[in-house]
Amino acid sequence: MSLHKTKFNLEQYDGITGDDSRKHLVFLARTAEAAERYDDMCKCMRKLVSSLSAQKEELTVDERNLLSVAYKNVIGARRASWRTLNAESQDEKKGLIVVYKNQVENELKAICKDVLNLLQDSLINQTEVTRIKDNSGAGPGEKPTVVSSGTGEAQVFYLKMTGDYYRYLAEAVVDDENEKKAAEYYKQAFELAQCVLEPTHPIRLGLALNYSVCFYEILKDKKKACELAKEAFDDAISKLDKLEEADYKDSTLIMQLLRDNLTLWTSSEEGTEEGDGGGD
Repeated sequence: MSLHKTKFNLEQYDGITGDDSRKHLVFLARTAEAAERYDDMCKCMRKLVSSLSAQKEELTVDERNLLSVAYKNVIGARRASWRTLNAESQDEKKGLIVVYKNQVENELKAICKDVLNLLQDSLINQTEVTRIKDNSGAGPGEKPTVVSSGTGEAQVFYLKMTGDYYRYLAEAVVDDENEKKAAEYYKQAFELAQCVLEPTHPIRLGLALNYSVCFYEILKDKKKACELAKEAFDDAISKLDKLEEADYKDSTLIMQLLRDNLTLWTSSEEGTEEGDGGGD
């Protein structure tokens, strides 16, 4: 059997269309996740997003997390491969390794563009983002009052995810546009998060973590990275009484990562090497 005939094809599954298609796609995505076939999982979630977008329906929190898990695992493998091959190509100067690295780089770019298209074309609602921010009631230089919003939370999630994948592109591809886009979407996400999510919310904390890593690693602004990480950590500490029990484990883990990054980034001991910060 030729290799291309073994590729995952959603059309071969009974019941993948019709009224129950949403349920079947979610079930198949979970099955693919359990089998650690994340490329197949991405195909299921891509089809689900496209289908719901056509019907003007939104992903549930569970579906949103499945989308994130699918692409995070697929892109994570390529990022790890690219970093290894990049180090090898610099150390050994071997032409074959450079060619191999370029292949992985092209795969990484294709995955990023795939998920970015989904996010920008089907999931991010800039009109809704603007409306929420305009209704925050905050004046110039003031922090907005947090007003919980399911729609707002989803938009923070998608804006953050978009910033993440532009950051992944910026890591591997020398292109100022990717850096600018990463910073732009993280900024939008952070401003919206201040309006709709408590400082202890794991999505807001995860955003602060990744945004600060972007400042440190991509934008090369160590001062801003430290300021952002410290502010997020301090704000969360001051609001621990509002930390939901269900979020306790995730939130405190991210707070620890923020503190670890701060320790690493602010270390001035002689002989200490600067390293990459922890983040998604």
